[in-house]
Amino acid sequence: MERGKEGMKMAKGVGVLCALFFLILFVTSGETQEKKAGFAKGFGFTSTRSPIEITSDSVEGDQKQNRVTFKGNVVAKQEEATLYANTVVVHYDSEMKKMKEIIATGNVRITQLDRRATGQKVTFYQSENKIVLEGEAVIREGDNVLRGERVVYLVDEERSYVEGGKGGRVTTTITPSSREEKKK
Repeated sequence: MERGKEGMKMAKGVGVLCALFFLILFVTSGETQEKKAGFAKGFGFTSTRSPIEITSDSVEGDQKQNRVTFKGNVVAKQEEATLYANTVVVHYDSEMKKMKEIIATGNVRITQLDRRATGQKVTFYQSENKIVLEGEAVIREGDNVLRGERVVYLVDEERSYVEGGKGGRVTTTITPSSREEKKK
């Protein structure tokens, strides 16, 4: 009986490792993302060569559903960029050995240098090369602030659009740089 339990534990462990392997494949696929500028590049997690370190209270791999779920105080770091969320779910295509999408939910916060983005949910769509931040989305760079209910960034097109919140309006605050800052 003990051998049966140990065998099941080992099988589950191997399953989680396989699921994590597919997450790593996602991170190392998509060479074009690394070359993109703008919002996505500004908030990191687009480098295909740098490792991403993820910590959480628990991790669960589900090979049948092709997903890995990180729960509780999730922190993902890559170079200067850090993603914080309550839960991060990675969906992957096991046959193509690549990621389909990453969904981070609950008190989502992304930081990199003087850039910060917050919301209740962020979804990274691999096949469309699209990032969607939603739920009282706020993006800050220095003193500049953009607020809306939903922010969509199309990485390949280097184009974004913002949808208003409850009042249907988007709020933007732009702080002009001083002349001394321009000289630097």
